[in-house]
Amino acid sequence: MNSSVYTMVLAGGVGSRLSVLTEQRAKPAVPFGGKYRIIDFTLSNCANSGLFDVGLLTQYRPLSLIHHVGTGRTWDLDRSFGGLQCLQPYRTEESGDWYQGTADAVYRNLMQVTQRSADDILILSGDHVYAMDYRPLLQFHRERRFPATIAVTPVPEDMVQHFGIVQTGPRGTIQGFQEKPTAAEAKGNLASMGIYVFRRDTLIRLLRESDGHESPLRDFGKEVFPRLIEVADVGAYRFDGYWQDIGTVQAFYEANMRLLDPKHELRVKEKTWPIRTPSADAPPARLGNSASVERSLVANGAVVLGRVRGSILFPGVLVEEGAEVTDSILMNGVRVCSDARVRRSILDKRVHVGRGASVGTDGEPPPNDKTPQLLHSGITLMGKDVVVGDGARVGGNVCVGGHYAIGPGEEVPDGSTREGPARRRAESAPASPA
Repeated sequence: MNSSVYTMVLAGGVGSRLSVLTEQRAKPAVPFGGKYRIIDFTLSNCANSGLFDVGLLTQYRPLSLIHHVGTGRTWDLDRSFGGLQCLQPYRTEESGDWYQGTADAVYRNLMQVTQRSADDILILSGDHVYAMDYRPLLQFHRERRFPATIAVTPVPEDMVQHFGIVQTGPRGTIQGFQEKPTAAEAKGNLASMGIYVFRRDTLIRLLRESDGHESPLRDFGKEVFPRLIEVADVGAYRFDGYWQDIGTVQAFYEANMRLLDPKHELRVKEKTWPIRTPSADAPPARLGNSASVERSLVANGAVVLGRVRGSILFPGVLVEEGAEVTDSILMNGVRVCSDARVRRSILDKRVHVGRGASVGTDGEPPPNDKTPQLLHSGITLMGKDVVVGDGARVGGNVCVGGHYAIGPGEEVPDGSTREGPARRRAESAPASPA
């Protein structure tokens, strides 16, 4: 059955609600869980489901993502027939703009669909954390002869405004579709997972007929499905396993912290459903004589000489003697020097926290001054290669852009923002042609 499926993974999103974590990388390339990147979950699901013909649609800052996936060998996707193919935006004499939405991204790569004899096209998002076997979804779609099927999952009622919400009928058909309704407007809590199956001919016809119209179908959630359900039976396949859209800094932090719970639904250690990722070429983690580690994940190559509690340490992290790290996420190569304190923080790659410095707080600081909707629960966020000088003090709900240097003894108040050189250059530069 799986040989007649072509899979397209949408992995070009900007991920602006992840703030400085996506300054220099696409959202699917953001590190997650101590050793993974977000894209690993979707690609592992494909491999574990026996789907080995995969197109990865990239766009925003794709270099880190492309370097990570390589030839697809980690997921057994380096094949002579099928395999993994990275699809990037390109120019022609007639067009060459950025993708205008999820459906537009597929339309621009429709040749990949028309050249294949696959019966069905599986379209996935590359920025969700979950473990899912796609085969029951495909079977549901085919047995009921739907032209298209959406995978749905229940979400908390206070989160419906972040998703497309569907209403279903007795045969598993979709009766209504609301794109990101308010809690008061929502007619239920079944959210679209951004996972779609189309009959090949249906998808080709929809996108080709749309081209050239005054209102072309550019986005699956906003335009394609609301229009399709008016003229055809569209299936809704319910998935009740763990699924998390890493859409905001808060969601990213909470999803990581849940991995510290040994009873967490997403068991990344399951031998029957491995989450695969290129492994860091590093020695085992090392704990010194004075080290103390409680309820934490410590990746290979990390060295702990101080105290770590409720935290996630990626490969190459160094916590020196006398330093304390609490309730934090430290990505590859972060160094916390002696007698420094890091609390409730997310530090991107190679952040350096100087001797006796303090980052983050346990209190209830005011929301961030520039992005209060993203940083309001006390989390401190730092981009790549930030340097915190010896004895500096950085408060809570603080956002520091990549490559920024905080001077020795400097104080960065609660809720403040420090923009790094990369962000300042981008904002001051003239707009470039698409």
